[in-house]
Amino acid sequence: MIEIKENVLDLQTYLDIRASVNWKKLSETQAEKALQNSLLTISAIRNGKTVGMGRVVGDGAVICYIQDFIVRPDCQGEGIGQQMMEHLIAYIDELREENTEIMLCLMSAKGRETFYERFGFLGRPTEELGPGMIQYLK
Repeated sequence: MIEIKENVLDLQTYLDIRASVNWKKLSETQAEKALQNSLLTISAIRNGKTVGMGRVVGDGAVICYIQDFIVRPDCQGEGIGQQMMEHLIAYIDELREENTEIMLCLMSAKGRETFYERFGFLGRPTEELGPGMIQYLK
């Protein structure tokens, strides 16, 4: 059984789960600041071990982003990601002011687009929306 816990994600677990999927290494200072500045962090816990995580960042009114959405590779394909995504979307929908819309964005890892499409995310570009863009400052 998976339990989703809010705002219990610690620094070492955050760094370990990122490393489990070979994401860019962060300094401890960067990681700590990222966690502190999140609107929400979630941890998917099974038998006392964190097997997945996700964060919500943004202004909580007009736009939110799902970041660092990871299920450990040895636990993928078990429905954990679905439970986590449903939890995050429900949280963000609760932030939304009545009779308004909130933009929910994320950047998909290559090859994972169909997972996010199941939750209503649109790949860009579309007829109306240009491509997403990114820049790394070094």
